[in-house]
Amino acid sequence: MKAMILAAGLGTRLRPLTDSRPKALVEVGGRTLLEITLVRLREAGVTEAIINVHHHAQIVIDYLKANGNFGLRIEISREDDLLDTGGGLKQAEQFFLEDLGSTDEPFILHNVDVITNIDLSRMMQFHRERKSLATLAVQKRESSRQLLFDDAMAMCGRRIQGRSDEIARKGSVLHQLAFSGIHVISPQLLKMICEQGVFSIIDVYLRLAGSGECILGFPADEYYWRDVGRLSDLKQANEEAVQAKLR
Repeated sequence: MKAMILAAGLGTRLRPLTDSRPKALVEVGGRTLLEITLVRLREAGVTEAIINVHHHAQIVIDYLKANGNFGLRIEISREDDLLDTGGGLKQAEQFFLEDLGSTDEPFILHNVDVITNIDLSRMMQFHRERKSLATLAVQKRESSRQLLFDDAMAMCGRRIQGRSDEIARKGSVLHQLAFSGIHVISPQLLKMICEQGVFSIIDVYLRLAGSGECILGFPADEYYWRDVGRLSDLKQANEEAVQAKLR
């Protein structure tokens, strides 16, 4: 099984920690965010991963080499300019399409700056059983950006604070849920990306949902989750890691 880790961000909200190191190598509970993510993916059955890098890219590469790639086959996708989530995935698409034809196995797309115990194997099973094109881990929590789903957890739109709702498809009842930075994606979706340059993968999902494709939300309320993109969140995650001895 393959995965991609989104790790190219500048980590500006984590300064001064990220002045001399990439966000992926900031630590929680004595372990880097990159190690935590790679080990979780490996334990879920991932054997190959690609990581996009930009800020202090060589430091990430040297770190992986020094740690034996944590037992995985790892490729690097360098971004001279930041491409956002969609552009970053599109640049790395050949990594996933090289086996298309011999396998149509879904892959995981995972933000490096989220700490969670969301069951990736269960999420993968959910995705396969429903023959989804993309499945997004979502939760009921406060966020200025919410995704909208119908009763069957099919994506219908997006709600951003201060803007009008974007509705891709109609639903009798719309549930607003916050995205958790983890996706399971069928490789066929990569061939449907027509966007170019810098773009969000969420924009792709909305377009595809509007054309009738199966883009689903995976309910993840029962799991621990924390974004560690800010210093205050990082401090809280470290305190919780000590208390819960998170793996």
